[in-house]
Amino acid sequence: MAKPLVVIFARAPLYGAVKTRLARDIGAAEAIRFYRRTLFGLVLRLARDPRFETVIAATPDGAVTAGIWPKQARVTGQGDGDLGRRMMRVLKSAGARPAVVIGSDIPGITASQMNSAFRALGRAPFVLGPARDGGYWLIGARHPSRLRLETLDCVRWSSATTMRETIDRLGSVEVLPQVLDDVDDGEAFRRIATRAR
Repeated sequence: MAKPLVVIFARAPLYGAVKTRLARDIGAAEAIRFYRRTLFGLVLRLARDPRFETVIAATPDGAVTAGIWPKQARVTGQGDGDLGRRMMRVLKSAGARPAVVIGSDIPGITASQMNSAFRALGRAPFVLGPARDGGYWLIGARHPSRLRLETLDCVRWSSATTMRETIDRLGSVEVLPQVLDDVDDGEAFRRIATRAR
């Protein structure tokens, strides 16, 4: 039986191409250092866990074959469309096995949290990991092959209602207790740095 799948959504870690809002606050060089450190650290932590398979879903698709990715995980493309379409497409590609999608700019993600998400999928058809801003850092499905690409059409991304709208479209969802945040601006970067000290 195939292992559950963890998909890390990632932008090509290239100078000036990622974390542009963060770069405005802390500089492009520091922003790319943060992003690469976070992405590579996340892949290393998760790829070591034998209970699930870890892959990277990259954007743009043309960067999939570039030699810029951590070697510990296979890299695939996200495809076209808005965030919802791309997440549904990548989840569907997992077939019959449970799968989750997570972001690549959240330093606090652990393998233990992935296993909590897969346990939640034993109790509910969908799982979400909440973020403080009203969005989420994880979305997962017990039966990804049954998803429709349009499931999350019209969800307002990066808004205070993103998770609520997603739950309305999915139906029965278990929400994980861990609230994690991505690092999009200087304030979030400083919060993470303070916690790390």
